[in-house]
Amino acid sequence: MPTNTSRPVRVRFAPSPTGDLHVGNIRTALFDWAYARHTGGQFIFRIEDTDTDRVTDEYIQAAIDTLKWLGLTWDEGPEVGGPYGPYLQSQRLDIYAEWASKFLANGDAYYCYCSSEELEARREAQRKANVAPGYDGKCRSISADDLARYHSEGRKPVLRMRMPDGSTTFTDAIRGEVTFDHNFVPDFVLVRGDGSPLYTLAVAVDDVMMKVTHVLRGEDLLSSTPRQIRVYQAMGVSPDEYPTFAHLPFVMGQDNAKLSKRNGEVSIAWYRDRGFLPEAICNYLALLGWSPGEDRENVTMQELTELFTVERVHSSPARFDMKKLEAINGDKIRELTLDELLKRSLPFLKRDQVITGTDAEIALVKTALPIIHERIATLAEVTPMLRFLFAENFEIEPDSLPKVADDQAQAVLKKSLEVLTPLSTWNHDSIEAALRAALIEGMELKPRIAFGAVRIAVTGSHISPPLFESMELLGSAASLARIKAAIK
Repeated sequence: MPTNTSRPVRVRFAPSPTGDLHVGNIRTALFDWAYARHTGGQFIFRIEDTDTDRVTDEYIQAAIDTLKWLGLTWDEGPEVGGPYGPYLQSQRLDIYAEWASKFLANGDAYYCYCSSEELEARREAQRKANVAPGYDGKCRSISADDLARYHSEGRKPVLRMRMPDGSTTFTDAIRGEVTFDHNFVPDFVLVRGDGSPLYTLAVAVDDVMMKVTHVLRGEDLLSSTPRQIRVYQAMGVSPDEYPTFAHLPFVMGQDNAKLSKRNGEVSIAWYRDRGFLPEAICNYLALLGWSPGEDRENVTMQELTELFTVERVHSSPARFDMKKLEAINGDKIRELTLDELLKRSLPFLKRDQVITGTDAEIALVKTALPIIHERIATLAEVTPMLRFLFAENFEIEPDSLPKVADDQAQAVLKKSLEVLTPLSTWNHDSIEAALRAALIEGMELKPRIAFGAVRIAVTGSHISPPLFESMELLGSAASLARIKAAIK
């Protein structure tokens, strides 16, 4: 990615949190963060909250918490500060108002009194005439009579930026040279009738004043670039001081449509709640549109900062694959030490009311984790795997009940109770030896049939940790009592 060697790299992530941050937001934040760290530059976190009806303090705090959880620490921004703050746009309104006044005074912008109904009627006429719909410049010059009428009607004007004739060309670091004909970029609104700034004004002013050198963002914002460049021009910024733009490819769902709630979960909070590790999410999102080379898929955050370059970002859309994310998450879980796995699992067990957090409960969880470490793909799966160890009022899952009720299952359970009751040593080896001798050799059953009913009787489900180790952890008294209870 081209860099201006006279300016240190400054990259910003500037979400407008109208809800939980989603996959696309975080992929952008991750690439911004990785590029800043790779180049030794600064990562700026800025909140675009001028849409006060939709951006709430709750969503802003959630965005801050999400970035912290993912490990995407910022050098300037909320809770950190910096030389170019404040970093919430709602606290910078006087700055935007000052620039808007300058644009008006210099003739770069003008007041527009057209009502929404008038604008829609003219757009409809443009469509019928096969003309690209957009503002037609009606208010570029207003007669004194029209202006008096507008004032008498109490119309509140918006402030529009005047787009010159011609086109805007810039070099996108991913897509190469891009040109927008101004016939398709009409005069655009900078300030609403109530005086509040729009995105195009605020984002451009902030990028200039915060000395942003590189803008990595989603492809959906590509068409807004000529408008931002027009604001730079009106601010008097020379072209060699414009930020370098890099528009990242879309993230698509499995149906080849842009990822949305309709074709996949997009909220990062959803993945966090279901036990995906932050390092797994970052690892997988890094692979959506970027490649470390050599067909690698396991990338640590440190390796990402060492390897990330925009030149390796693809221009074609990336497809989100839940199964691949789960596989990466499972690999990351298996890389955890037992102590780290325990630390990360306990919040889920407490949340699901499996344990309260006593020392005895935690000790039992730690003893049980090794037998499920290789079997889980998310931390949320710890709950159904270990719930049977802590159930005070143990019950078999309704779906599994028929599998212990038929004659063969009942015979298996009775035989199991018969051979397990006299065991003097209760460990997984002795349990396995006794059950194999009685059920596999004695009753000549296949393992799945032989052990399936016992598994359900002891754990309550046909899906559980390894059976013999589970029975050892549960203890002889509880195991035998559950088998006995499952016998009709």
